[in-house]
Amino acid sequence: MKKIAAGIVLSALAATGAEAEETKRSRVAPPAVYDVAPGLGHFTDDVLFGDVWLRTELAPRDRSLITVATLISTGKTAQIGGHVRRALDNGVKPGEIGETITQLAFYSGWPNAISAVAEVKKVFDERGIGPVTDSTAAPLTLEPAAEAARTAAVNNGVAPTAPALAELTNRVLFGDLWRRPELAARDRSLVTMAALIAIGQPEQLPFHANRAMDNGLTRTEAAEVPTHLGFYAGWPRAMSAVPVLERVFASREANAQPAAGQPAAAPANTELRIVRAAPETGTPGPADRFSGEVRVSGPYRGDAPARIGGATVSFAAGARTAWHTHPLGQTLFIVSGRGWVQKEGSPREEVGPGDVVWIPPNVRHWHGATADQPMTHFAIAEALDGSVVTWMELVPDAAYRTGSPQ
Repeated sequence: MKKIAAGIVLSALAATGAEAEETKRSRVAPPAVYDVAPGLGHFTDDVLFGDVWLRTELAPRDRSLITVATLISTGKTAQIGGHVRRALDNGVKPGEIGETITQLAFYSGWPNAISAVAEVKKVFDERGIGPVTDSTAAPLTLEPAAEAARTAAVNNGVAPTAPALAELTNRVLFGDLWRRPELAARDRSLVTMAALIAIGQPEQLPFHANRAMDNGLTRTEAAEVPTHLGFYAGWPRAMSAVPVLERVFASREANAQPAAGQPAAAPANTELRIVRAAPETGTPGPADRFSGEVRVSGPYRGDAPARIGGATVSFAAGARTAWHTHPLGQTLFIVSGRGWVQKEGSPREEVGPGDVVWIPPNVRHWHGATADQPMTHFAIAEALDGSVVTWMELVPDAAYRTGSPQ
């Protein structure tokens, strides 16, 4: 009996040891994480790597690509090596990693790209990967109609203000970089989407999300990108990408033509929709897009194929927007108070109740309350490929108060 009992105890201990060893082997989070932040260890092992990385909506190779793209574009060099190893294990080729760095130099800056090179070189040396060479394949062909529209947009919206930037955009960025065969068109779009989400540039996302889907990325895969990047770029930036993708999906559905022999799409919703006035539920204007106390209430958006949307924006005295542009222009109806509106290169102008302001497409401008009175306006704009506005830098106090041409 004693021998039996001893055997049971030894078996139990062996089982416990085996379970502990299995737990240890299954952990991805370093031991220090459990020593300092055990909750983070749990979420790392059980959620991020035990759930998210296993989701089938994106292939492991794609998850590695967008993770590496996020780390490069946000300058998280300490994490690059581990994820480059995982990317290689998941089937990403060394040349594709190198080309991802090259692509993102244009979208997140040369310093991030050069810093990434140093970390990736360590992994390549460790694995005996020799120098990467340029592909001998023919350059990729870009869709002519889409390129013509993109070139026209750059020539009309960028060239008048920054002609050299427009020329480099057309000649180098899209005339050379986007045609390089070292990275498939779909993958080049995928890493660019990831970088834009990671660095908080949702205004640039519609063009690249549409391009990615034109290049073969499915709607399911596109929707999974912010899901995955919530863990690598943070929830706020992932959530900011969602409404942009929603508009892209709606626009593509509205513009999709039924295949031969297939019934036409169901008619659009014909019900009236009323957005009730509720100023108390307004949300504060983001600090990177507004100066001073600003509240946005009653936002609405028309159903596709309509592209119109708007909101009521209330500015406290001294509050104003940052500099920005709208791809299809904007209309402001002044509801109450006194305000200022200024186009770049022109003096500011004062507006009051009942005034209507039209801002043409791609005109850099700002608007807000006067220095001593609040102002409320109703803003209306249309979306182009899901994008309604491109935000720029804040208006300094001195420039706001003098109103001299910028």
